[in-house]
Amino acid sequence: MRSVLRLAWKSARRVCREVLPDTPVNPASQAGQTAHRQRSPGFLLFVIFLLSLPLVNPWVRGDGVGYYAYARALLFGHNLDFAPDYRHANLSFRAPRLLPNGQIRPEYYTRTGHLENHFTVGPAILWSPWLLAAHGGVLLARALGANVAADGYALPYRLAMAVATAVYGFLGLWLAFDIARRYSGECWALAATLGIWWATSLPVYMYFNPSWSHAHSAFACTLFLWYWLRTRGGRRLWRWAVLGLLAGLMINVYFPNAVLLLTPAVEVAGQYGGAVREPAGRRVVAVAKLFGQHLLFVATLVAALTPTLVTRWVIYGSPFVTGYPALTSWNWSRPALWQVAFSADHGLLSWTPLLVAAWVGLFLFWRRVPEVGGPLLLSALAFYYLIASYPTWDGLSSFGNRFFISLTPIFIVGLAVALEQAARLFSRPRTAGTVVAVVLGLCVVWNLGFIFQWGTHMVPARGPICWRQMVQNQFMVVPRSALAELRAYLVRRGLLMQQIEQKDLEQMRKTPAGTH
Repeated sequence: MRSVLRLAWKSARRVCREVLPDTPVNPASQAGQTAHRQRSPGFLLFVIFLLSLPLVNPWVRGDGVGYYAYARALLFGHNLDFAPDYRHANLSFRAPRLLPNGQIRPEYYTRTGHLENHFTVGPAILWSPWLLAAHGGVLLARALGANVAADGYALPYRLAMAVATAVYGFLGLWLAFDIARRYSGECWALAATLGIWWATSLPVYMYFNPSWSHAHSAFACTLFLWYWLRTRGGRRLWRWAVLGLLAGLMINVYFPNAVLLLTPAVEVAGQYGGAVREPAGRRVVAVAKLFGQHLLFVATLVAALTPTLVTRWVIYGSPFVTGYPALTSWNWSRPALWQVAFSADHGLLSWTPLLVAAWVGLFLFWRRVPEVGGPLLLSALAFYYLIASYPTWDGLSSFGNRFFISLTPIFIVGLAVALEQAARLFSRPRTAGTVVAVVLGLCVVWNLGFIFQWGTHMVPARGPICWRQMVQNQFMVVPRSALAELRAYLVRRGLLMQQIEQKDLEQMRKTPAGTH
C-alpha cells in the first residue's frame, strides 16, 4: 500500500510541476512547453488505462446475465429467448430461477411467453460491434482447426465484452476530463478524473463486473453532456437531432439517466423566455423556429429509444412496461435522503467519501458559472431524489451506491472545481499540488482496499456493513493479503471467481428472503 501511495504521490507531483511551475516560463520555450502541457494529461490518462487492462474480468454474472443475454440472444439466436443464458448463468443467479430438473420456474415467464428480463438493452448495443468482431475471429479460428465454440459464451466473446466495457468507461473519463478542464485548471481536471476513476465505485463496474451497465452509463451520460456543452449556444437543427440520438442512447443504457434531460430542458426554458421577449413582429417566428428544433430533438429521441420500446413490447406486451417496480410503489413522499448518503448499507458518501468534495464543488460551480452549473446541479439533485425514492435504493448487491456512477462527468467537474478552490488556500501552487496528491492518493488506496474487502466478502456484498470491522480490516488484513489475492486474480482468475461465487452463495443463504 505504501508503494502505491508513493507512486501516486510522485505522479501527481510530476504533473502539477509541469502544469503549475513555480518559476517564470522562458518566453523562448513557451510554445514547446505549451504543446507539452496539452499532450501530458491525456497521455497520462491513456497510459494508466493501458496499464489497467489486465484487470478486466471476462465474467458474466448477476445482473450482467440479463444485460449480456440481449446481445447473445439477438446476435447468435436471432431472437429474445433468454433460456440458454439463464441456464448458463452463475449459480447465485440461476438457483432461484431453475427447478431441480433444470426447467425455468413458471413465475419467471411473462404473459407473452417470454422470460422476464427487465435489464436494459443499451449495453448490448454498445457491445455488439466488439462481439461481432470476436465472432469473426472465432469463425476464422475454427476454420483453421481450433476447438472454440461459436456460441457467444466462449472466452473470446466474454473477453471482447469485458474489454469493450473498459474502453467505454475510459472514453467517458476522457470526455469528462475534457469538460472539466474548460471550467478549471487542467491540473485539477486531471486530478479530479483520476480521483473519480479510482476512488469511487467505478472500478468495480469498469473492470471486475463488466457485464453490468454502469460503466456504459458513465460513458453514455458523459457523451450526452459533452455534446450538449460543445453545441450549447449555437446548436443548429441537425445538432438537435444528434443530441436527441445521444439522449436516446443514454436512456437505452439505463432508464434513470433520463433525469439528465433536465440539462437541455433548462436551456430550452431560457430560449423560450428570450423568444417571447422579442418584438411582436419577430416573436412568432422565433418561437416557431425553436419549436421546430425541439420537436426534432424529441422525434430523434423517440426513434433512438426503439430498441427499448420493441424489446419491452415483445417481452412484456407493452412498450411502456419496464419490468421494474411500478412508479406508484416508489417512496416519493418518504425518500431515503439521509440513508442514501450516509448509511452503512452502501451509502454514497460513507462508502465513497471523495464525493463529498465533488458535491461541494458542484455548488461552487453553480455560483461561478450558473448557466452551466445550474443545470448540472439540478440534474444531480433530481437524480439523488429519484434514487432515494426507489424501493431498493441501496442497490442490493453493490459496491457503494452504484446507481450514481451515471453522474461520473458531473462529479468530475465538481471535484475539479473543489480542488481548484482548495488550492487557493495555499500560497504556492506546488504545495497545493502536493497536498492534493497526498489526499487523492489516500482516497485511492482506501477505496482499493475497500473494494478488495467487498470483492472477497470480508464485508458483506448485501446489506449494511460493520464499520469497525471494515476499518480494522483495512489496516490489519488488507496489507497482508492484498498482494497474494492480486496475484491470484491475474494468474488464477477462474478459480478465484469460483471461490468468490461460493462465498456469495453462502451469504445469500444467510440473507433474509426478499432482500436478494
